[in-house]
Amino acid sequence: MVVRIVADLYPGRAAEEAAAYAVPESGTLDRALEHPDVEIIVNLTNPAAHLDVSMAALGAGKHVWTEKPFALDRAAGRQLLEKAEAAGLRIGGAPDTFLGAGLQTARRLIERGDIGQPLTGLALFETPGPVDDHRNLEILLSRGAGPLWDMGPYYLTALTQFLGSFQSVMALGRTARPRRVLRVGPRAGQEFTTQVPTYVSVLAEFTGGRTATSVLSWDSPHRRVGHLEIVGTEATLSLPDPNHFDGDLRLRRAADAEWTTVPASGPVAGRGLGTLDIARAVRAGVPHRASGRLAYHVVDVMAAVTESIDGGGPVPVASTAPVTEAVAEDWDPYARTL
Repeated sequence: MVVRIVADLYPGRAAEEAAAYAVPESGTLDRALEHPDVEIIVNLTNPAAHLDVSMAALGAGKHVWTEKPFALDRAAGRQLLEKAEAAGLRIGGAPDTFLGAGLQTARRLIERGDIGQPLTGLALFETPGPVDDHRNLEILLSRGAGPLWDMGPYYLTALTQFLGSFQSVMALGRTARPRRVLRVGPRAGQEFTTQVPTYVSVLAEFTGGRTATSVLSWDSPHRRVGHLEIVGTEATLSLPDPNHFDGDLRLRRAADAEWTTVPASGPVAGRGLGTLDIARAVRAGVPHRASGRLAYHVVDVMAAVTESIDGGGPVPVASTAPVTEAVAEDWDPYARTL
């Protein structure tokens, strides 16, 4: 897999990034879309632009890998899936961290029966949130972001890998600071309204009766990130941070006095595994793992959480998460396959 061109709304910025990573070309999005050697567009725009850029790429006959969230609502997500299917193209979405050694090792342990039958999940993400002088403060507190839509995909995607498809959710959300002031940039000093909850608590039910509790917060002075547990009939498994690809696991049975550390095994790489998985799947003619259907299911869940916060009560999740093929321990992301 070779990066052919870096594109940006601002060509000068694209040129700087291309030079930094020795990419041979840079330019506008149109140039990337018309490039004869580009097969996959990696969409790293802000959430509000995801739909338009992904649709343009599909319209140009390119496969798509998009940053999270896959879309800002269900209708846009379905539009992307339908466009890709009609064109015979692949579309996938972040996160791809579940393809890494950490969560794949957890999957092997659970499928082997090391914790018995999975029963419940617990996900905790708590930080003080973006600071007032963050250059993207307004974007991070706008529709499509906040702790639910910005960080939630890592935790919700991971939960689908161990507990199955979400069936319904019930949630509460709060905003600690409804008004914020920009401290940097051309609009420094201007006040804006926070558009999303900065604290979200979710009770979820999965198909088959499994359940999970998740807390996603940008209101906590105490940082607690990457906390993800799966509880089974025989043991509790503490997973590594789902925002990363690697990390040790910990296993504890009822009779254990302490946690047992389980080193992760398997491929370790970085951001880009999802794009690589699409590229290899296209050549092999097999399904890719971090698929648009999986990303859409997470959007469906986050939309249901938002509706539960706004309206109260449980909200059903209509879509299902596809069962993804496990990543073999000897899968090599650096091997030449072309």
